[in-house]
Amino acid sequence: MVTSLLVVVVCLALIFDFINGFHDAANSIATIVSTKVLTPFQAVIWAAAFNFLAFFLIKEHKVANTVAKTVHEHFITMDVILAGLIAAIAWNLLTWWFGIPSSSSHTLIGGFAGAGMTNAIFMGINPITAVDSASILRIAAYIFLAPLIGLVIAYVITIIILHIFKNFRPAVAERWFKSVQLISSAALSFAHGGNDAQKVMGIIYVALFTSGVIENGAKMPEWIPLACYSAIAAGTMSGGWKIVKTMGSKITKVTPLEGVSAETAGAITLFMTERLGIPVSTTHTITGSIIGVGLTKRVSAVRWGVTINLLWAWIITIPISALVAAAVFAVMHYL
Repeated sequence: MVTSLLVVVVCLALIFDFINGFHDAANSIATIVSTKVLTPFQAVIWAAAFNFLAFFLIKEHKVANTVAKTVHEHFITMDVILAGLIAAIAWNLLTWWFGIPSSSSHTLIGGFAGAGMTNAIFMGINPITAVDSASILRIAAYIFLAPLIGLVIAYVITIIILHIFKNFRPAVAERWFKSVQLISSAALSFAHGGNDAQKVMGIIYVALFTSGVIENGAKMPEWIPLACYSAIAAGTMSGGWKIVKTMGSKITKVTPLEGVSAETAGAITLFMTERLGIPVSTTHTITGSIIGVGLTKRVSAVRWGVTINLLWAWIITIPISALVAAAVFAVMHYL
């Protein structure tokens, strides 16, 4: 049954997806802007187009399925979904305001899980039983694994490229890499859309079967992917300039060659995890890739103070989102 609460939840989910787009715009465009291959305006249009292209090419939504099963069905109510979304939106806006490249994926999962666990407490049941612990642990592990994989791939790609182009004149090589960076940034934007839009698809799907509009296990209605890809693409077009500055210049200075390496490594990592159905952070992945590029020059080329601050932001995202969602759900429960 379509209720006003369901409409509110779907609208909030799409608002979150929009915020996800401008919050994570830096992931796709930071290097291409910092290397001056495209202007910021051109870059966000480019990234948004490839965000949306994923709608036509990705038809199997494994990441959405993982998110939908984060909280066990018995503990899911519309209030749980609403509280999780409110917490996720609040944390995303806060980190955007302070220019912190945190994970939209993890804040959504943390909020959903935190609300579900709080509902279990009010039901007098062990809160751990409310969530799929194996999925949560795997998602938490990729807070570290995703950037590490991106780092290693970026390091290897950069070394290979440097070896191949060692006899080229620097000016010629730079012009060539500026052209190739259009392709690598497009691949990263496509992977970003395909990975991140699916998290909200999972939440909306859960809301529909919780409201009785569809049966659990039914095929996802086609309007859900269309709406989610549209929302994240629109958000990307609105940009996220504070985070662009952090990603594009504060971690390490990036050249067109290194931009190609970082974006290619990030795209490969995201394609791999999307196929595995693991909701990883695009932010974490591209950050690790940029660090891998910096390490090919020297260890001191990476600004480790900034990197450590980012790591702390990543670690606290899931627990803080869960706590905020728990508080929101508790308030809703007593109202």
